Amino acid sequence: MSAPLVVSIPHHLGREEAVRRLKTGLGRAAASIPVMQVEEERWTGDSMAFRIRALGQIATGQVDVAEDHVKVQVVLPWLLQRFAEMAQATIRKRGQLLLTKDDGK
Repeated sequence: MSAPLVVSIPHHLGREEAVRRLKTGLGRAAASIPVMQVEEERWTGDSMAFRIRALGQIATGQVDVAEDHVKVQVVLPWLLQRFAEMAQATIRKRGQLLLTKDDGK
């Protein structure tokens, strides 16, 4: 098993608002990546376990929401390891968009 890919995304929303935005925005964010599909998303308090399929491979992970940051950990199968750097940049970019936009206000 490979080491997880870890991305920390800072925010100034507080835990409750960050969780709300992630719960409503993750589906839209994932839908904008055509080679990826979310197979499972399970929230327990301020943490979410997930399973995604990308290029026929399954990746699993965990999202932990804190007062001032969100930590995303993803375990990629060996076939997707070569895309780890690109995945890390994409997670960071999409996460920052969800956690910094003004949410229509």
